[in-house]
Order: sequence, then C-alpha cells, then structure tokens
Amino acid sequence: MSKKVLARLQKRFADKVLAVESFRGDDEALVAPADWLPVAQFLRDDPECAMDHFIDLTAVDYPEREPEVPRLEVLVFLRSMSKNHRVRLKTRVRDGEDLESLTPVWLGANWTERECYDMFGVRFRNHPDLRRILLYEEFVGYPLRKDYPIQKTQPLLEYREVGPSKLAPFGPDEGNPFGRIDWLARMSGRNLQVSPALAVQRGQRPALSGDEEDLAPSAPHQALPPPAPKPSTQPN
Repeated sequence: MSKKVLARLQKRFADKVLAVESFRGDDEALVAPADWLPVAQFLRDDPECAMDHFIDLTAVDYPEREPEVPRLEVLVFLRSMSKNHRVRLKTRVRDGEDLESLTPVWLGANWTERECYDMFGVRFRNHPDLRRILLYEEFVGYPLRKDYPIQKTQPLLEYREVGPSKLAPFGPDEGNPFGRIDWLARMSGRNLQVSPALAVQRGQRPALSGDEEDLAPSAPHQALPPPAPKPSTQPN
C-alpha cells in the first residue's frame, strides 16, 4: 500500500524525488532540502496519501561521507490513519545548512525539530520557537553527532533562578494537553495539577476556545477534610 504513495510522489514531483526505497515494509523517499516542505505538504493534503499522522522526526549523522555528500540526514516518519499506510521522507543537509520547518504542516514537528537542533545542530527556518529543549542554551556542541568528543567538558555556569512564567521547555500555555501543572503550587511544595479548563478559570493560562472563555469563575478551592480515624482493634 505504501508503495503507491511513493509512486504518486514520483508522478507528482518527477525528478525532484531523488530516490525511493522499499525494504521489508519500510517505504522511503529522498528529496532535496528545497523540496522538503512542498513534498510534506503534498503528503498531508493529497487525498490518496492523506498523511495526517506525524509520528516522529529525527536525524542521523554520517561524518565519514565524502565532502560532496551532506553528512546529516533528516527523516520524518508519517502515517495515514484513514489509508493505513506509512512512509518515511528523508533529506540531506550540510553542516550549517538550514531546513524549512514542518510545523506549518504538522504541529507535532515543533518539539522534535527542537530536539533535532539541540542534538544535531540542524536549524529549521520559520520554526516558532527554535531553542534547545533538553540542554541549556550555553551548552557547546551537539552531543548526538558522531564526532562529539566523549570526554568533552562543558563550561561552568553561575546559579540562576528560573521563574514559574517560563520553565524550559514549557511556556505558560504549552505542554501537557491533559492537565496543567500549577507551578507556583509545585514550587511551594503542594505539587498540584489542574485541568486546562480549571487553569483558565484561575487565570493560569489563556483560553483556547470561545467555550472556555464563557466559563464562570470557579469557587475557591476547598481542602478535603482529614479522614476519620480507624476504630481500634486492640482489646481494652
């Protein structure tokens, strides 16, 4: 089934599809960096492809390649929920070469592109928030490159306070879709987690829809009474 997607890509983009490969159910297409975004857009929007499920995005480093061949390969793994087929789209970039972000096509590419930048140094143009996601900003180098020295030491940094308004990698309206962490409560030791709707009511995050904006303010939080003591089983 996925081979039909590769055939459709070749028909639509002709020689812009540099190579295709199918091996034991893995179907892959290689494109140039300039065609990365248009091909991804086509895979999502074409009704015969319908790649609506973004699975993952990562990179592989090949420092041993000849100088004329880009050392870094960026891969995105896609699946169609309605057609039940999968493909892998790949491109090759040189060290320092930018690649167009796929966040306009799949929002799920946001954090994976940040991780790819953090670990491999691949920069994504037009990314909404391209910064390190696992390491701190002053970290030198990209640790998943194969030439990263295993004994490399990093510069020492002075202690600094991080306020609750922006805790990496989260902002005040990012992160866990099933619950909102009350950072002020966590930092005070109460470690509470609230639902998105309740966080809107408490003013901890902006509303994401008109329905949420119409929610009435919640009543003050009432602490639960302590449990009743268990009756003694010891004889008098």
